[in-house]
Amino acid sequence: MFRFLSAVLASAVLIFGVLSMSPSHAQINTNAPDKLVLETSKGRVVIALRADLAPNHVTRIKDLASKGFYDGVIFHRVIDGFMAQTGDPTGTGTGGSDQPDLKAEFTDTPYVRGTVGAARSSSPNSANSQFFITFDDASFLNGQYTVWGQVTEGMDVVDKINKGEPPANPDKIVKATIESASASTAVPAAVETKPAAATAAE
Repeated sequence: MFRFLSAVLASAVLIFGVLSMSPSHAQINTNAPDKLVLETSKGRVVIALRADLAPNHVTRIKDLASKGFYDGVIFHRVIDGFMAQTGDPTGTGTGGSDQPDLKAEFTDTPYVRGTVGAARSSSPNSANSQFFITFDDASFLNGQYTVWGQVTEGMDVVDKINKGEPPANPDKIVKATIESASASTAVPAAVETKPAAATAAE
């Protein structure tokens, strides 16, 4: 009898161990970030959405992307060594969505290569739909522009976006979609950095 109970107990422990190692129990992190996927005229770019830093801005981006707002929108301001800006349906740099402007959600998160920030006017609380992706370190923006994302795939694509203010032949976002978090296990680290840009922010 003792040997029988020992065998049953050992089997139960083994089964429990296998279940506890399954993805549904051990690997899925419900805090992993959702992603904004941009299919651009140069290729695919994936941006991890940092709702932990700027929940209101991320909610806006997800809402606009789900409505197709960014589809067909050009990169209207692209400065070599600094950043690529988009999100204006008029393509002039002065437009936005029909939703109210957002209050700033500034943090001490640094602007490095691949950081995504909310574009705004001179007013801190004027961000709406436009955003930019930094090519290099841009520490002069720290604490002054809301960080809401980080490129995790496709910085080589961002590097190829046609330059200009505005570009003579602007690239565009062909399609923007939201990808829900799955089995990611951590907030993504910044992509490889490069020397700080010399261009000053407006």
